[in-house]
Amino acid sequence: MIGEHKRGVPAARSVADPNEKDGGQPGAAGANREGDMTSTGWATSANREGEMTSTGQATNAYREEEMAWTGWEYLRDRLPFLGAFAVSTALGVCVLLLDRYIAPGAPSPESVIYVAVLACFCMGGWLLSDYMRKRAFYRQLNEALSNADGLRSAFALHDAVSREQLAVQRLVYLQYKAYMDELRRYRRRQEMHNHYVHQWVHQMKTPISVIELLAHDAKQAGTLDADETKRLCESVLEETERLTQGLEMMLHTARLDKFELDLHVGRVALHEAAREAVNEFKRLCIRHAIYPQVIGEGWAETDRKWIGFVIRQLISNAIKYSKLKPGSKKLVIRLVRTEGSGGCELTVRDEGIGIPPQDLPRVFDPFFTGENGRVTGESTGMGLYLVRQICSKLGHRLAIDSVPGEGTAVTIGFSSASLYHQTAGEWSRREEGGKEARI
Repeated sequence: MIGEHKRGVPAARSVADPNEKDGGQPGAAGANREGDMTSTGWATSANREGEMTSTGQATNAYREEEMAWTGWEYLRDRLPFLGAFAVSTALGVCVLLLDRYIAPGAPSPESVIYVAVLACFCMGGWLLSDYMRKRAFYRQLNEALSNADGLRSAFALHDAVSREQLAVQRLVYLQYKAYMDELRRYRRRQEMHNHYVHQWVHQMKTPISVIELLAHDAKQAGTLDADETKRLCESVLEETERLTQGLEMMLHTARLDKFELDLHVGRVALHEAAREAVNEFKRLCIRHAIYPQVIGEGWAETDRKWIGFVIRQLISNAIKYSKLKPGSKKLVIRLVRTEGSGGCELTVRDEGIGIPPQDLPRVFDPFFTGENGRVTGESTGMGLYLVRQICSKLGHRLAIDSVPGEGTAVTIGFSSASLYHQTAGEWSRREEGGKEARI
């Protein structure tokens, strides 16, 4: 069994954190490799969208210290105006005092007019200087408004001089940055989807070609005896199961983007879900001398359909990499209650070829097949990625242990608290964000 092997080589282990956002990397990997798609040649151009080397002046202004817009900031922007007002008031008072000193009594009309003209001159001088100071920003604003070339025109506003203008300039930059980040994530998901569709179509061509070849051979043979008919039917059924599994994976991949709309949380008997999943693979288990066994009982707050897909995917992987070893093998699904969390753990353990230690940290990456994928030729690199994504959305822990040549064990940790946090906390924040976006 894994972890008890005789050679003393420690079993490699990789853990996926359920609190990671979509597209994150398992904690054992130490880096986020989902965004690192250079090995497949895509998503590199999308990463260049946010480069702003041509807007260095604006970028330096946007990256200044955070500022809170308060009444003091408002007054700071109007200090020149207040200064001009104080000067004009002081001059007016001086003129009136001088006039009263020269000719006691009420000020003359000429003095009042002189004070008014002096105040207008001061205010006019201040308005002229303020406009000249902000004229470059206004010119850039007009150019940006008249430019129909989309978002890049926002970076023409790089000559802000007042605190208000700097705040608006920073707000525009942050909105642009948030938009470009979201656009890059969308493009990365779209390119991943396109890549997966192409790979999936290629995988589905194989069973179709096999069925076509079997039908052609049967037609050429004419009459078949009972044994030949039985072998033909078994081969067709095996290829049909491969098609069904591929279609199911594609269907769940498409539904993953709208996960919250296809979720029904309830108390699920995990041992029953495991037995149902094993029954779907009983023909393959018999063919490849694999003896499945469900040990223990367990219940958890989860979605029955999604967790059923996860268990079927883990069993499919176990069969895929166990059939390469000769002789009889065991496939054990063990359920154990965990102390303290009020949940349980479900472990799918096989006696297959195992996973090389250098590949284990990346098994949850999309399209990663590793050495075993090149051995079998049936791997798409999406099975464990979907398992990790679904478990993360459901709030379940996920860990994998493997010893090359002895087998692999994948453990799902169920906790009602983590699922409640995900459904009540994260999705409420998503809905609030959606409402704000619509407003």
